[in-house]
Amino acid sequence: MKKDLISIKDLTKADLEGIFNLADSLKKRPDRFSHTLKGKMLALIFQKPSCRTRVSFEVGMYQLGGSSLYLGPDQIKLGLRETIADIARTLSRYVDAITLRTFAHENILEMAKYANIPVINALTDLLHPCQALADIYTVREKFTNLKKVRLAYIGDGNNVCHSLLYGCSKIGLNLNIATPRMYAPQRRIIEQAKSFAKITGARIQLFNEATQAVRGADVIYTDVWASMGQEKETRIRKDHFKKFQVNKKLASLAKGGCLIMHCLPAHRNQEITDEIIDCPDSIVFHIQAAWIQPAQCIG
Repeated sequence: MKKDLISIKDLTKADLEGIFNLADSLKKRPDRFSHTLKGKMLALIFQKPSCRTRVSFEVGMYQLGGSSLYLGPDQIKLGLRETIADIARTLSRYVDAITLRTFAHENILEMAKYANIPVINALTDLLHPCQALADIYTVREKFTNLKKVRLAYIGDGNNVCHSLLYGCSKIGLNLNIATPRMYAPQRRIIEQAKSFAKITGARIQLFNEATQAVRGADVIYTDVWASMGQEKETRIRKDHFKKFQVNKKLASLAKGGCLIMHCLPAHRNQEITDEIIDCPDSIVFHIQAAWIQPAQCIG
């Protein structure tokens, strides 16, 4: 039976720990895994452009001995030139897995429904599971006990925020979220995350003031105020989000040595200032070795 990665909601805590433990092994001894995916081909269908996401998957497949095939928006006009169902059926005959980066979440659900090979969600307007997994893994590397860590997410209640809600609540990582009122994460996802948190002991809190969310935080995380497809809202969002900028004043309210994260790309001096993204406590560009690092690999 094939297993897709569509949402962290579908994973158990044991699944997450297994993924993170495997990542530990990959980082410690990459040579042991250099032929793991020999002869395997991954199709990368990207409706949205990307730097980190594409590079991560292509380099990852190469390092594991496999290959990847990039299919950009001009090569596969998803749902226009051909139905998603037919693309899924066709690719299932040629490749071993599909990674899809798209707009509507329904697109990846349909791809997974009709493909008989694994389908990986590399971003939809609703969720960004690979990003959240990479971020939580990075936090896990920095702290010995996630149950004692508080992550403060500041900004838009977007796909990254939704996946962090699922991931933190499943693994037991405390999460504060601060958004303007009209940009809060979806109520359904909040409720699901809180139900998962009851099992793991994670504390999920939502605020409409950034200052409240960062108090006592071990990590501050932010994202762009307007994601791809929301460019027309940029001007009005700048006004609504002006009190949600991660700057020196805001960061000073968190714990001393609070780590700084951003999923990238960053609009410098909008959602985050230069002095914060480039400060010594920033792990946005967190490089330890030639092997790809989770703090900057998906986005």
